Amino acid sequence: MTPGSNIPLAVQRVTVDVTAPVRLDVSGLLLTADGKVRSDDDFIFYNQPSGPGVTYTSGGGSAPDSITVDTAAVPPGIEKIVVTASPDAAGQSFQGIEPTATIRGADDGSVLATFTPPQLGAETALVVMEVYLRNGAWKARAVGQGYANGLAGIATDFGVSVEEPAAPAAAPAPAPQAPPAPPAGMPAPTTPPLDPRTAPPAPAAAPAAAAPAPAPGSGKINLDKGRVSLQKNQTVSLVKGGKPLLAQVKMGLGWEPAYRGKDIDLDASVIAYGPQRNHVDSCYFGKLSIVGGAIKHSGDNLTGEGGGDDEVIVVDLGRIPQEVTGLVFTVNSFTGQKFTEVAKAYCRLVDAATDEELVRFDLTNAEAQTGVMMAKLIKQFSGEWEMTAIGEFVKSRTVRGMVKPAAKAL
Repeated sequence: MTPGSNIPLAVQRVTVDVTAPVRLDVSGLLLTADGKVRSDDDFIFYNQPSGPGVTYTSGGGSAPDSITVDTAAVPPGIEKIVVTASPDAAGQSFQGIEPTATIRGADDGSVLATFTPPQLGAETALVVMEVYLRNGAWKARAVGQGYANGLAGIATDFGVSVEEPAAPAAAPAPAPQAPPAPPAGMPAPTTPPLDPRTAPPAPAAAPAAAAPAPAPGSGKINLDKGRVSLQKNQTVSLVKGGKPLLAQVKMGLGWEPAYRGKDIDLDASVIAYGPQRNHVDSCYFGKLSIVGGAIKHSGDNLTGEGGGDDEVIVVDLGRIPQEVTGLVFTVNSFTGQKFTEVAKAYCRLVDAATDEELVRFDLTNAEAQTGVMMAKLIKQFSGEWEMTAIGEFVKSRTVRGMVKPAAKAL
């Protein structure tokens, strides 16, 4: 299909999936004739996976996420279901990414059509395809309309409530051969729920001593080939020999002063979240043990001098309570020193029993900010944990100021 083209639907139930080399958030919205949702219940996504006639299904990392539409079950007054997609990584655009939407018969899996939006660039969210009612018959149209200001800018168009004011909406990014009347964009909650899905990391070169990340689409990387060296936004599944790693691990965080003779006082912390991205507790130099002792902090390092890890946080993965499904590891400068004054910042995951380094992430850039989110651990539905390198800077001297941005990074 090409932008603006449409096909009649010969089957009652259709599924639209969207694939890309990176993790995508795929959602569906039920719209009335005026292009608005009736309420927030018409926003179908990974934390609200079903609505009248529309269902979201997670691919779990082995298949793309999808939206299924049962046209016979769509309620009266709903004339259009739009399918949207955006990169899961904060701030990532579709530059160099070619998402492909495939519409299939939901019951037999037969491919009805495919569509790849052409020449995407600065867009951070897309209306990919729509299933719509016209003169009593259901059809599907290829859209491919991108928005350069992401989901927050599109939310107003569809009328879904947003907890916090969004930035002023920018005009839709132009797309070649775009349809004459692009539908409204997709909304998203200001702090969407924790995404427990799995997906392959982005490709990048890795040091010779570490296992490289796989090529896009080749599946998740795990610990079977030895130490894994991550780059920003890359993910590793903490699985070894086919079994989830549920033993004690140490997250070591280290740094050095950028200028010889100058002490650098940074504080490493970990923030624990529940499945709704709700803040459970924070472990830092002022609270050295949380969640029943399953997470413990080594204490404060005031200078950053000396070899090895400056601060260590021990996590007993097998004892993490059910209400904790996400951990974000942060580093802050309470005294106000910026990360441009820091050298060789890193985090590394170590097997506590053997001291074997499992995963490492070296921060290769610096910004004049006082906080950085280094990495996150997310528990999957299958029970395994995944570690993702973040490397995002934040203006915050304390862990308290990191709670909200870290929730958004999950």
